[in-house]
Amino acid sequence: MSARIKVDEDLPQLIAEVFTSHGYDATTVVRQGWQGLPDETLWERIQAEGRWLITGDKGFADLRLHPPGTHAGVILLRPQEESRRAYLELVEAALELLDLENSPGAVAVVTHRGLRVRRSAKK
Repeated sequence: MSARIKVDEDLPQLIAEVFTSHGYDATTVVRQGWQGLPDETLWERIQAEGRWLITGDKGFADLRLHPPGTHAGVILLRPQEESRRAYLELVEAALELLDLENSPGAVAVVTHRGLRVRRSAKK
């Protein structure tokens, strides 16, 4: 079964299409009419669906609030510049470097320098 993806409202919606083209079940916060919801409410809804959250919001990647292994997974995109092109480059890097199927519950941060992944300490 392929990982399920939710793209946050702060990112280009085209990112969902990139994930879909790679075989993932991807949708967006905007497509579901969830934009503007408080982060806590949005987080609960996304986790109820069992989806990875792709976001530019550092709060969702806060390990104290969302420890690895307590959720479906988070990919935080941190581009050097705020542009569609920069975000899409980071998404392509994430798809190349991160095995979503074998990293459930991970918190991954993707930058122009590479990928950092925090996984659950539980075995």
